[in-house]
Amino acid sequence: MRVLFAGAPGVGHLFPLVPLARALRELGHEVAVASMDGGEAVAGSGLPFLPLSPGLDWRREIREAGRTRRPDLLKRVVETNAADREAFVPLAAHVNNAVADATVELAARWRPDLVVYEYLFPAALLAAASLGVPAVQHDLGFVRTPGLRALMLAEMAQTFARHGVHRLPEHVETIDLAPPSMAAGQRYGWSMRPVSYNGEGPLPERLAAPAHRPRVAVTLGTVPPKTDGLTRIERVIAAAAHVDADFVLATGDLDLSTLGALPDNVRSYGWVPWRALLGTCGAAVHHGGSGTALAALDAGLPQLVLPDGSDRFVTADAVHERGAGLSATAGEIDPALLQRLITDDALAGAAREVRAEIAAMPSPAALAPRLTALASQRD
Repeated sequence: MRVLFAGAPGVGHLFPLVPLARALRELGHEVAVASMDGGEAVAGSGLPFLPLSPGLDWRREIREAGRTRRPDLLKRVVETNAADREAFVPLAAHVNNAVADATVELAARWRPDLVVYEYLFPAALLAAASLGVPAVQHDLGFVRTPGLRALMLAEMAQTFARHGVHRLPEHVETIDLAPPSMAAGQRYGWSMRPVSYNGEGPLPERLAAPAHRPRVAVTLGTVPPKTDGLTRIERVIAAAAHVDADFVLATGDLDLSTLGALPDNVRSYGWVPWRALLGTCGAAVHHGGSGTALAALDAGLPQLVLPDGSDRFVTADAVHERGAGLSATAGEIDPALLQRLITDDALAGAAREVRAEIAAMPSPAALAPRLTALASQRD
């Protein structure tokens, strides 16, 4: 079986696809991942990367679609930093329209038996429909996507029709990574255990050694610091100086030099594999990326979520409502908040409950028979 994976060009959209793709490859199936400029990082997983529409920039195209077609939606996106998903996804649909021909052509050349795509990239659903092969939507976390998918498909109706698909799919099988107790009462599709992939490589020797006091992992992801600045990380560092714990900043290539000397209990390691780091820690502080939060839940750690936009408020609400962590704004970050994060037994207990829940979810390999059965139904 040949399985084409596809998604928007960002690690938060493509990395969650890696565990299932790897599981299928280990079972003898041929897999590849397609995306636009910016998605090349997924090649570090060892999976073949197939570029789509080189030179076409995802974020620039979204802004241009808003400026020229739907300024009302762009205004809502800007005001909420894309947290208004009902405004954001129709603009993302316009980018899908722009890459639709290239996606269909790539799929026609590669000839998959099955297409797996994340919800912001229904151009891959079009490619599957044009070839007459089944497609599966791979959700990323806590966002409940049926309504958003309907919005995107409505925006893409003419593009589907142009490719001979006049009847939009009424139902698409969906893979749901959300732990059942955190699905906002809207469970659907095939449940699958969220297995973390966040790059390869070992932890630095200093971090691999046992911690002698509480250790807290801190990240703000790959995108938020570039768009929103260093306010939240600066507040975390200032508060951490007054807490009896060690704080590990996993901030990639983010330049922290403007913040001055770090406190003695705060160290910056640039990029480190997030899930491996969590295995050495007792708590986590992060921006609210779904993969980041799911990794902390899988590790059974309480977490402080500092959402700033996109779907990160949905993540923060899911964690907070489950009792497995806290949610705060930049202005609410202080030593007392960090102290509660590492000492509150109720938070730690709820996080361990979710860890057990995740462990009981079907693994990516366990889902493979469903996918092969679906592919065998091809017309």
